[in-house]
Amino acid sequence: MKFGVPSLAVTLMLATGAFAAAPKPISADESGSFLIDEAASEKLWKENTPANVVKLYPSKKFRFVSEVGGGFNEAKLCVVSARAMVLPVITLPIQGQKLVYAPVKASTAFDAQPNLSKAQCQDLAKAKLKEAIQSVVSALVAS
Repeated sequence: MKFGVPSLAVTLMLATGAFAAAPKPISADESGSFLIDEAASEKLWKENTPANVVKLYPSKKFRFVSEVGGGFNEAKLCVVSARAMVLPVITLPIQGQKLVYAPVKASTAFDAQPNLSKAQCQDLAKAKLKEAIQSVVSALVAS
């Protein structure tokens, strides 16, 4: 079977069309713990980021990034650290889009509470991430 230039062009158009159909996420989750997953993080960013901020910081040039860490210590204390930030995105020739760790705005929220279940600790992590997101968004709106 021969593959010529026209069939290659059709294949490339179909491949790029498949990638273009998927909506770009506005956020990225860099959490390394069981406290929150990427879908929950994306949902919190979408619920707490107004449209005018998303328009000013489009996903082609910026990402809203969250980092949630923590868990339980030996004394059954739930410790949570949630960080929200806006990072610039650069496009490299071969690797494509990459985040640059040079926050435009960032905020961190901490908390620790004793005698919580795993679900309650996860809820605390979501609450702290929401607090950090709201702090970043209010700083972006004010500037």
